[in-house]
Amino acid sequence: MLAIRALEVRGVRNLQTQRLELGARFNVFFGENGQGKTNLLEAIYLVATSRSFRTNLLGEVVAHGAEAARVRASIADPRLGEGAPPREQSVSILGKRRAVTVDGKRPRTLASYALATPVVLFEPASLVLSQGPAGERRRLLDRVAVHVAARHGGGEALVHDAERYRRAHLQRRRALDAGADARTLASFERVMAEHGARIVRARREASEALAPLAVGAFQRIARTPLALDIAYAPRAPEDVDEFAARLHASRGEDQRRGTARVGPHLDDLALLLGGHPARQVASQGQHRAIVLALKSAELDTIRAAREVEPILLLDDVSSELDPTRNAALFELLDARVGQVVLTTTRPELIELSRSSESADRSVRRDFRVRAGVVEPT
Repeated sequence: MLAIRALEVRGVRNLQTQRLELGARFNVFFGENGQGKTNLLEAIYLVATSRSFRTNLLGEVVAHGAEAARVRASIADPRLGEGAPPREQSVSILGKRRAVTVDGKRPRTLASYALATPVVLFEPASLVLSQGPAGERRRLLDRVAVHVAARHGGGEALVHDAERYRRAHLQRRRALDAGADARTLASFERVMAEHGARIVRARREASEALAPLAVGAFQRIARTPLALDIAYAPRAPEDVDEFAARLHASRGEDQRRGTARVGPHLDDLALLLGGHPARQVASQGQHRAIVLALKSAELDTIRAAREVEPILLLDDVSSELDPTRNAALFELLDARVGQVVLTTTRPELIELSRSSESADRSVRRDFRVRAGVVEPT
């Protein structure tokens, strides 16, 4: 089972320097608001991915008055082989610089580092998946697509495609503003088309894997007769020549708009509840159920692609769920075999089955978080 066995934090937000031993299944971190529970999840996400889910400015992760932040984890991974020692991963932040290591060595790329330890995160901000604009839904598709591509060794290549597409899109926009000649524009458009078409193809494959799993999970969590429908809504073709031709035809309008009107930067994942856009008709509880279903599907899709159960991080997961939906959620989680790290202000809401807990008392470990100090209970 993929699991963080031990976690060391130093200089991370309000967390005190400490070392924690985590359980293989459910780890419940509870305490009042503002004590450091989310900071702890951020530290885990950071050591798994080299990124924060709360900020793009990693310097903000460093505690006030500290020169640097460091998170180190000992990670058991069944793919390493029977009897293999845990993998040691670390992320250090000093100013604007980030340093990552795996077993004391620098990884080939940051993408290879992030792919090594799959994690899936649910936090309150995740509600924008169903309530907000398309950007977060595109990021969901991209996270899944990278892991699906990694099954065939193409995960890092897809990350490269995204970066090349982003740069070519920016260069074309600047060239349009500068009145560049047709040959220059065509070269940028060709790069956009080649890399963009691969992104569209990868997102379509990710959506085809994700959608049916999310629909099924929603029915189990929401307990509603309303059907959830999910479909990828691309804004560019998968054919490179057609993609480039559309860019060529839209140069005038793109110059006026300041962005290309063709391309994966405009894609969406359409969510319909009872045949209507979910963002318009869903209740707050239904939105939360939709997002949890998408996260459950993200977990299942990545597991199938990578042949390992991702680590699941849940921040304040039970708030705004009624008792029936909360019980359905934990029934869903209890059936899984992977490591779960969750936070709550009310640990009594974490309802694992009695049969599961009585069969193995190590299924759940509780930790109190108070003023940045984490103590097992």
